[in-house]
Amino acid sequence: MGIAADIAIIIVAALIGGSIAQQLRQPLILGYILAGLLVGPHTGLVTITEIHDIELLAEIGVALLLFALGVEFSFSELRPVRWVALIGTPIQMALTMGYGYIIGRILGWDFSSSLWIGALISISSTMVVLKTLANRGLLGSLSSRVMIGMLIVQDLAIIPLMIILPLLKDLSSGLPILGFAIMKAIGFLLVMVIAGTKIIPFIMQYIAKGNSRELFLLATTAIAVGVGYATYLVGLSFAFGAFVAGMVISESEYNHQALSDIVPLRDIFGMLFFVSVGMLIDPAYLLNNLGEVLTLVLFVIIGKGLIFGILVRFFGYFNIIPIAVGLGLSQIGEFSFVLARVGLSTNSIDENLYALILTASVMTMIMTPFLSSLVAPIYTFRKRMFKHESVQTINISETGLRNHVVIAGGGRVGQNIAKALHHLNIPFLVIELDSHRISHLKNTKTPVVFGDASQPIVLEAASIEHSRLMLITTPAMIITQTITKLCRNLNPELFIIARCGEEEQMKTLHDLGVSEVVLPEFEAGLEITRQAFQKLGVPPMKILQFSNQLRHGVYEPNHEADQDYRILSHLRRASDLLELTWILVGEKSPLIGNTVKTLEIRKNMGVSVVGVIHGREVLPNPDLDYQFAPHDLLAVMGNPQQLSSFQKFIDTVDQGLLGKHINEPPKNQES
Repeated sequence: MGIAADIAIIIVAALIGGSIAQQLRQPLILGYILAGLLVGPHTGLVTITEIHDIELLAEIGVALLLFALGVEFSFSELRPVRWVALIGTPIQMALTMGYGYIIGRILGWDFSSSLWIGALISISSTMVVLKTLANRGLLGSLSSRVMIGMLIVQDLAIIPLMIILPLLKDLSSGLPILGFAIMKAIGFLLVMVIAGTKIIPFIMQYIAKGNSRELFLLATTAIAVGVGYATYLVGLSFAFGAFVAGMVISESEYNHQALSDIVPLRDIFGMLFFVSVGMLIDPAYLLNNLGEVLTLVLFVIIGKGLIFGILVRFFGYFNIIPIAVGLGLSQIGEFSFVLARVGLSTNSIDENLYALILTASVMTMIMTPFLSSLVAPIYTFRKRMFKHESVQTINISETGLRNHVVIAGGGRVGQNIAKALHHLNIPFLVIELDSHRISHLKNTKTPVVFGDASQPIVLEAASIEHSRLMLITTPAMIITQTITKLCRNLNPELFIIARCGEEEQMKTLHDLGVSEVVLPEFEAGLEITRQAFQKLGVPPMKILQFSNQLRHGVYEPNHEADQDYRILSHLRRASDLLELTWILVGEKSPLIGNTVKTLEIRKNMGVSVVGVIHGREVLPNPDLDYQFAPHDLLAVMGNPQQLSSFQKFIDTVDQGLLGKHINEPPKNQES
């Protein structure tokens, strides 16, 4: 059956390997790699026949992974790490290449081969790192953003490396080729920005109108691999094109649907990638060259870990972040396989070096989940043994805060909340990472913790275990999920209110432990509608009832099991059945000279006069014998039918209905 039989064998083997890994509480990718080792060509068991075809399918897995990353990609989220990504990554690669050259010379390789070793180990694995971060629930944390930013730059650097390295003996002739490749990359990006942002959203919109889930999935996949193939045809990276396509879709209104549809397909092809990695392992070669392989693996993990950790710290990231980045990016990446094949095909490296790099790469990938799990214990140990740096706090008293409110995010939403809390003298602090916002908050004497709210050390500095309320203002779903999980671990009783961009995400946040979710766009639309109805003369009670119906349809389905919320909701709707209306007593009103008692207002019309503003005098709950006078303002309460009956009575002569809500004081009277 050829490749069909191979795929069937791989899927069954991956299922078995993944199940074993799950039972052992290990990442699934380790089970997939083990499955690849067992069905690979070197074990003599159930053997895959079309290995090259499987490797080609695995490249689709890398492309779909980067496509999904592009859909979730946000320049605003990576803005805090732009310098370490754009400047730090080239420095890291240069340092690692120099370090790798030294390793090669120590192991006895010649000048050219040592340079190749340095280049091959300078690249980390986007696939393994993203999968490891996702499995550990760390996507969205600051350390993950640093890693993703550096990985993206590394993936882009593979193109010039593929051009330059084979031309080491005659570099001058390769410079024009490199320049041409850079021009092609710039041209491709310009085409995608100008044409892609117009064409791709139009295609997605056209497909979506057909209401076919199957066609929408097909269109999403076609865009991902189609754009990737287009970049391959012009001499650029297949995966790079898929990533750019994902970025284009991320700006459309169909980004969430595209991501949810592509994830299962991404996981299947991603599984093929990890199985193909396991198939590359030759146990015989490993046993015969165990010393050299282990030496290279040890040198790579220690050296790359130190280079990444020191470099990240140099760029101003402290606490747990250098440890997380150093251990997380210490492996050799999948694009090193591609680069090594280029070296082998151009006779720049021999079969022995190719096998060495291949085996060492796979071993470092296997070790990545274990190394990542050591981040927290190593950081805890370091805090115990050495004096660690403290998180910077601003305008916070030395005694700290207790029973306070924590605001995660000091943007416009966070600043407005801070102003309201400050006005009410409620203790609070803001967690913010952006230096420009920090300066503004500092000048306004706002208590601030400088750091990333998705890091445990920052939440500890904010005394989250002693706070009574957490307000998460970021619109990014991944970051909100990470913060929520950490807050629940540190303070299980904490009440959390979070901002959310999509209605579909509300249930996920409630399941994680978010107490209340607010949809800013929904609330803005509701307020615009309310004001429009008001200008169109719609009665206030109808506006209120309409607003309540909309809110009920959006928010309450996510609180079906919350008895307290349902009780409060019923009470709120019951109170909304009564309306407080302000009535101006005209100069010829039939009320003038009469009293509540003589008119029997409550008996005849059902309304209650609960207040009177007479000149500068305010009379709450007036006596039954109070005589109404011209220009009195009456606060009248009742249901819509009762108010309508009272309105008909006083409409017999000139009068005014102000129709103001209880919280809106009359503008033409002083109180």
